[in-house]
Amino acid sequence: MFKRQDRGPVIPFHVDGDDKYEKLPLGGRAQERKEKVKEAFQNSWVAYKRDAWGKDEYHPISQKGSNMLQNGEGFGFTIVDSLDTMLLMGLEDEFQEARLWVRDHLNFDQEAEVNLFETTIRVLGGLLAAYDQSGQDKVFLKKAVDLADRLMGAFDTKSGIPYASVHLGKSRGVPGHVGGLSSTSEVSTLQLEFKYLSFLTGDDKYWKVAENVMFKMREMDDLDGLVPIYISPTLGEYHGGEIRLGSRGDSYYEYLIKQYLQTGKKESVYKKMYDRTIAGVKKHLLSRTVPRNLLFVGEISRHSPKILSPKMDHLVCFLGGTMALASTEGHALDPTAFPRANFSKLQEEDFKMGEELTESCYEMYRQTETGLAPEIVYWVDKLEQVEHKNEPEYFAGSDFIINNRDGHNWLRPETVESLFYLWRLTKDEMYREWGWKIFEAIEKYSKVSTGGYSSIHDIRRKGHIEFSDKMETFFLAETLKYLYLLFGPEEVLPLDQYVFNTEAHPLPVFTPPERFLVRSQHLDDVKKPEREAEVPADNRQAMTESLPDPFEEQKEADDVDQALEDIVVDEADDEEASEVEVEYEEPDGGAVGEGLEADSRLQESEEPLL
Repeated sequence: MFKRQDRGPVIPFHVDGDDKYEKLPLGGRAQERKEKVKEAFQNSWVAYKRDAWGKDEYHPISQKGSNMLQNGEGFGFTIVDSLDTMLLMGLEDEFQEARLWVRDHLNFDQEAEVNLFETTIRVLGGLLAAYDQSGQDKVFLKKAVDLADRLMGAFDTKSGIPYASVHLGKSRGVPGHVGGLSSTSEVSTLQLEFKYLSFLTGDDKYWKVAENVMFKMREMDDLDGLVPIYISPTLGEYHGGEIRLGSRGDSYYEYLIKQYLQTGKKESVYKKMYDRTIAGVKKHLLSRTVPRNLLFVGEISRHSPKILSPKMDHLVCFLGGTMALASTEGHALDPTAFPRANFSKLQEEDFKMGEELTESCYEMYRQTETGLAPEIVYWVDKLEQVEHKNEPEYFAGSDFIINNRDGHNWLRPETVESLFYLWRLTKDEMYREWGWKIFEAIEKYSKVSTGGYSSIHDIRRKGHIEFSDKMETFFLAETLKYLYLLFGPEEVLPLDQYVFNTEAHPLPVFTPPERFLVRSQHLDDVKKPEREAEVPADNRQAMTESLPDPFEEQKEADDVDQALEDIVVDEADDEEASEVEVEYEEPDGGAVGEGLEADSRLQESEEPLL
């Protein structure tokens, strides 16, 4: 179904009956595993409370906290990000203590700049989910309104595209990246939170600024729904050519379908935008690996869309679950009530693609010595890629390469997120088994003896693990939450009644007042202007002489991301955070380990055939 012409024989999708995992009724074992995940949260929380209470982030090796604000006191990112996880897990005492901290100490009136995107998804999203899950405790809504009002200043631009940062005390937008650019995901991953706040308060000002961003982006040039990863708030247009579903691009695509679902499928303009982007993914970004024929999503430049890079961030692993969610609209498969046999051709194709991408993401774990995934892989779709590769960049028989600087693991949630969605929608025990394997690897290699869990510098060799001394807030907010839900009952947070924001904060589906829908429903009747995405052949040579090299653009974007990672390491060094090397014994009958490194070449490809 999904294949490329010049890559040799391509095996079609796996036959449905070809089960590789025994479907075991977990019963009590699922409950036991759920409790183990809860214990991991409690272990982390006790350590954070002991060493870093009120701080934004926790460093479990040096046993101290730090704040993300350069010139401020911080506002307890870890506490706010974890509120609804505690409610979900029934940790009432811990939640009440956190609630009091929010009520008495959470202060947004600070002379400090924050990232609009991170603050929205973690803090605003966390407060809104806590409000809903706590039975509408007004402490959380009051704080959410205060924060959102301060964030509004970021939208005060000529185009309506927000700046990447905002000064909280002055409610003033602050240009973020080089040239005043914002990341595409930064400006398009605010909508679920702002629109839900408008619904709760009846004030449409939050709705309008979030909606304006989407309307403006819909007007801009794209490549079959695919968009570059940078955008200019000043000019109101995309910048550069790098297109990827990983860092700086990912949640734009995620929030398209979730905006449609959040408002009870009243805004079909977002469903159409989503469908168009997925068609673009199929046309431009898919390929398969050797030797296992795994499906993956690569990267391109819009200036040279036929040149596919096999690079894929772990962040892309949200896509499998999101596609399954979109195909079913949150309804679990059922032989009688909702049989898969009744899927349309497109539904089946998208759902199967989601299944296969999730399998590929699990392989990013299974094929390493530690059973943990790296931040980035370069998939092997041509054997020439590995001719001069050696361990630990590439292990014989693996489907990917791990570049020397890409082997870090930040305990990201995207793969277990997709496992959760597919478990809920299919009830296939395989997804629970995969999730448990990932959790076991986290327990073995990331757990710190004094409490908490740490990111790891390089997961490629199990004998020499170096901790990065940082426990990201999303480990508690997302990774452990999705694992807990994976082993929990399906009636908790049903997918046809809740949408999860990109930080895993559950927000309820709601029916907005008609006055909120006027503009989106009108826009739905207006066809998006179709523009030629590629340069006409007779102009191509002259035009490309002045265009940046696609690989250089990719390298530049990657260098920016690497610089941000280096900042994290430098901050840890500034805090005198030690790195600890831990020796591990070889496990009995250990799993086959296969890792890899990045091939620097961009792979030439034809358009996929469906």
